Amino acid sequence: MSPKLTLPDPFASIPRHPLLYPFLFSPIHPLPSLSSSLDRARDVTRKNRHSGNNKLPAPVQVSLYVKREDHSSPLACAGNKYRKLEYIVPDILSPQPRFGAGIGGEIPAIPGSADSRSHHAGAAAAGEAETEAEEASTERRNITTLVTEGALQSNHTVQVASVAGKLGLQSVVLLHKGTGGGLRTSSDPQAFQRTGNVQVVKLLGSDVRILDPPDPSSGKKTQDDLVDEVLEALRAEGKNPYWIPSGASLHPLGGLGYARCAFEIAEQEREMELLQSSSSSSTTSTSFGHSQKASSGRFDYIFVACGSGSTLGGLIAGFKILEKTQQQVQQQTPVQKPQRRPRQIIGILTSPTQPKPYHEERILQFARQAGSMIGLDPENDITMADIRLDDRFGGTGYGVLDAETKKTLEFVAEREEVILDPVYTAKVMRGLLDWVSGGQVERDVAAAYEEGYYEEQGQGHGHVNALFIHTGGQSALGAYADI
Repeated sequence: MSPKLTLPDPFASIPRHPLLYPFLFSPIHPLPSLSSSLDRARDVTRKNRHSGNNKLPAPVQVSLYVKREDHSSPLACAGNKYRKLEYIVPDILSPQPRFGAGIGGEIPAIPGSADSRSHHAGAAAAGEAETEAEEASTERRNITTLVTEGALQSNHTVQVASVAGKLGLQSVVLLHKGTGGGLRTSSDPQAFQRTGNVQVVKLLGSDVRILDPPDPSSGKKTQDDLVDEVLEALRAEGKNPYWIPSGASLHPLGGLGYARCAFEIAEQEREMELLQSSSSSSTTSTSFGHSQKASSGRFDYIFVACGSGSTLGGLIAGFKILEKTQQQVQQQTPVQKPQRRPRQIIGILTSPTQPKPYHEERILQFARQAGSMIGLDPENDITMADIRLDDRFGGTGYGVLDAETKKTLEFVAEREEVILDPVYTAKVMRGLLDWVSGGQVERDVAAAYEEGYYEEQGQGHGHVNALFIHTGGQSALGAYADI
C-alpha cells in the first residue's frame, strides 16, 4: 500500500504518465545477513588496525536495506528508467512535443542561466519563425516511433521498447558494438549479441539494429552521425520519430523521476519509523523470517549507480527540495527540533570512461537542471559539495564483469537471495560493502559526530541505516556466459 505523495509546487504541476505500480511503492526490505557479516568484517578490520574510533561513544552498527526498483513496474524488466520515462511520456503524447527532435549532444542548459539565455537569444529568430509555422498548421503530427540507443546489453533500451508497446507506438533500438567492453571481453561474443537484453528487446517487437563503430573514412565520424541518419530515414518513410538519448539522461526531463523518488523514500522512512515506534521489542521482524535490530528508520546513506549521472543527480535535487520544504515547516513550529544531518547520497561510478571530475560536473548539472524545474535555486541550493562520487569500483570498462564484481554478485545471491546485474548494481554493492567493512561509514559518522550531529539527536550509539537502490538489469545476465 502506498499513499499519494505530496509534492511541493511547482514540482506537483509537472505532467507525469504513470508507468509504475499505481498502489505500491517499489518495496524496501532489510538485508540482515549482509548486515551481520559486515559487522563481523569491520570488527576484524578494527582489530587489525589496533585502534578503535575514540570519537564515538560506541562502534557504529550499520543496517543495510535495499529499495527494489527492479520490482517497481508491471512492464518488462522493471528498473530505474521507467521513473525517468514517466515524465517524458507526456511530451511524447503532446500535440507539439518540446523535445525529441534529435541529437542534442550536451546537457540541457539550465533555465535562467547565462548559457540558456545566450542559446535562446541566438535562436530567437529561427524559433519565432518555426513557432509561426507550427501555429499556422492545424495538422497534428502524432509521434509514431520511439528511437533510442545503448550498449549491447542496455537496460534502458528494453524499457523504452516496453513503453513504446504500451503506448501503441513503434520503436527502433540502436545497439552499439563499440560502447563499453562487454562484447570485447566476452568469452562468447556471438551469444553476447543475441541473448540477454538483446533477446528481450526483440521479443518486445522492437526494430533492433546492431551497429558497428562508426568508420571515419565513410564520413560518419561519431555515433551521433549514425543516429541522425536513422532519424532522417524514418522521416523519409513518413514516420514521426521521437529521440530519447541513452539512459534518458540528456533529456531535459530525465532527472525528474528520481527527484520524485526522494519523496517516495521519505514516505517509506516515515512508515518505518511509525512501525518501529509502535513495537515494544528491540528487534524488527521482517517478512523473510529474519530479525534486525531496530534503528531510527531514516536512511543516513543512500548508495546508487552512477553511469551517465542523471539518476544520482535527480535524487540529489529531490532530497534538497524535500529538506528545504521540511526546514520551512519546522521554522513555523514553536518547538524546533535539532537539525538532522542531511542524507549522504553516494554515487558509485560504474565505468572508468572519463576522469572523476568530468562525472562530478555532469552530475552537478543534472541535479541543477532537475532542481530548476521543481522549485530550487539551482546555483545556490545545489553545489559541488553535494556531489559524493566514488570511482574505485568501475573496473576495467563499462559492461566488463571483473573478478571482484563477480564475487560480489555471487556473495549477495548466496547470502540474501537477491540477484544483482553485472553492469551496474553488482558494482554499487561492491562499493557499499567496502564502505561498511572498510570503516569508511564509521569514519564519516565520526566526522559528523564531531560537527554536532547524532549527539544532539540522541544518536550517540552510532546506529545508521544504509539504503542500496537496486536499479534492475538482471535480464542481461544471460549474455554473461561466465556467471
